[in-house]
Amino acid sequence: MINRVTESSSNHDNLEKMSTHEILEGINSEDQKVASCVHAILPEIEAFVNECTARMKQGGRLFYIGAGTSGRLGIVDASECPPTFGVDHNTVIGIMAGGDSAIRKAVEFAEDDIEQGWIDLGEFNITELDTLIGIAASGTTPYVLGALKTANEKGLLTGSISCNPGSPLEQLAQKPMTAVVGPEFVTGSTRMKSGTAQKLILNMVSTALMIKLGKVKGNRMVDMHLSNDKLVDRGTKMVQEELNISYSDAESLLKEHGSVREAVNVFNS
Repeated sequence: MINRVTESSSNHDNLEKMSTHEILEGINSEDQKVASCVHAILPEIEAFVNECTARMKQGGRLFYIGAGTSGRLGIVDASECPPTFGVDHNTVIGIMAGGDSAIRKAVEFAEDDIEQGWIDLGEFNITELDTLIGIAASGTTPYVLGALKTANEKGLLTGSISCNPGSPLEQLAQKPMTAVVGPEFVTGSTRMKSGTAQKLILNMVSTALMIKLGKVKGNRMVDMHLSNDKLVDRGTKMVQEELNISYSDAESLLKEHGSVREAVNVFNS
């Protein structure tokens, strides 16, 4: 029997009778529990990151797969890796039930197809060096479970991010990461605390991986894409500070060489 903590009754009741202040206080009081729940599973997150790093250093990729809020969170995290760390768009890839159209509008029953997850992954020429994280607050989403089951059979490293202890997803993943955040403020609304926990774990995983893959120097995003004026200004100041040159010279170097790393390396060569 699965312990469906994510579906358990809220610690708060008569929400419709609360004042706005009471509603916000209640939500915030629950949110404050999330970080400590994630902290409790840092050893599991560490174990996953270390194994995934070894594979990615050999050319493997990281895939996220989920449905609904979980799928969207994976896609958001994956989409931030290229501009933030300068990696190719095929390094970290997010996939969700229902495809890209489901990012904005739910696709009915898409998450219930146990075969479709691996079918969707099939277009990426999966290899044994790749890693798959299944994301599902409940830990029971068929779309995700089917994909992880096949991934295990194909020799991939598999991880999971969920919020129900003992769930099928936790048992299926080689490296489960289960943050038990307790009942939601609105009963069963896992876009709230569960979604926050998933977001925190995704941030940890992708950022730790990119640091270990050499995409950060000191505490700076030296390979970030210069995709807008804010990032050009940030990169210019980084080059200026590193090389002790004028802002205009730093900006010229940055624009010529395309990244903070390259600008600094060329100047110092």
